[in-house]
Amino acid sequence: MPRSIIAPIALHAGPKPDSDVLAQLKQGEIFEVLELAGDHAWGVVPGQKLVGYVPASVLERPAA
Repeated sequence: MPRSIIAPIALHAGPKPDSDVLAQLKQGEIFEVLELAGDHAWGVVPGQKLVGYVPASVLERPAA
């Protein structure tokens, strides 16, 4: 499910904040959510072909 990033955030290799940073994502960038787990989302950044974790709170809410 594609969602936009609503605030700049780091894409991490794991769900913990101290895991390796893979990239810095910009506001408006697309993040393809593959799985929501607790307060994190795991997915793909299509433009950078990277897979990782971001806090779910930085993703736009899905339309109702």
